[in-house]
This record gives sequence, structure tokens and C-alpha cells, in this order.
Amino acid sequence: MPSEEIRSDLRAAILCWCATVSADGEPNVSPKEIFAPHGEDSLVIADIASPITIRNIRANPQICVSAIDIFRQKGWKINGMARVIARQEAEFADLSRELSAMAGPHFPIRHVIHMRITRHARIIAPSYRFMPEMSAEQRMALVWDAYGVRPTGTTTNESPPADNNVS
Repeated sequence: MPSEEIRSDLRAAILCWCATVSADGEPNVSPKEIFAPHGEDSLVIADIASPITIRNIRANPQICVSAIDIFRQKGWKINGMARVIARQEAEFADLSRELSAMAGPHFPIRHVIHMRITRHARIIAPSYRFMPEMSAEQRMALVWDAYGVRPTGTTTNESPPADNNVS
């Protein structure tokens, strides 16, 4: 189900937000830093330190994930059904392969959340609707200014401040 556009956008996002609901209806939203598209219709998410997310999925497998490239101001809302895969399960090795490479040795993966995607919808910043004439470069420049960052390898014509002391 995920197109190459969705796969590319998911890989460009640094974080996703995973929304779950407990057995008694209590919502939970938790950031996830290690996730990837998997196969034709799935997303895999590493459980590094998410006991509430894991408990909620075991009680109610419906989840929603939101992943946004903050600089492009675009992303996806993805709904689906999730399963928790423990380290001792046969599927764990395959489902965790890409996640383990991303996590490295400092963040052991306790479980893999395997999400079967049932639907998805584009998320775009309001500026796309209110300022459609703005180019992608102009839009990103506004975001970089808002966050006070610049992509690596770029230069500006601005002079550094005369006094770099921070009070």
C-alpha cells in the first residue's frame, strides 16, 4: 500500500509519533525515533523504552502514526493494526534488521512493533494552502529561520555577531 513517495517521506522524517489507546480508553502519544517502512504494507517501529505503548497495543492493536519532515513541512498520518514482536519470536530477526542498524549498539531493541497499514493521509502545513505560490526553497528557508538552523554545507551572507558571549 505505501507508495515510493510515502516510503521516501518516512525515511526523511526524524521522528514519528505513535498514538495508542489503553484497554480503558486512555490515549497515549509517544515519540519514536527508530522506524522504517517494511514490505508492501507495513511499518516497523523499535521499542527502546516504551512500556505504555507496548501495553496499549497488546490491549488494543489499533494505532496511528504521524511522521513529518519538519523542514519540508509535509508528512503522513498512517493508521493500522499493530502486533508486538518479542526478541524470542521467530519474526524478530527479520523485522528488526533495519531497525537494529539504525539503533546501533547503544539502544537495544526490546520489541518490534509491526504495523499493518490500513489507511494513510497526507499531512501538510497550512502554508501550502494559504501561500501556494511559495516555492519549496522559500518554504524551507522560513522553517530554517523559525528553528534557527541551516542545513550543512550552506553559507549565508550574514556577518557573525560582534559579541559571542551568552549572558
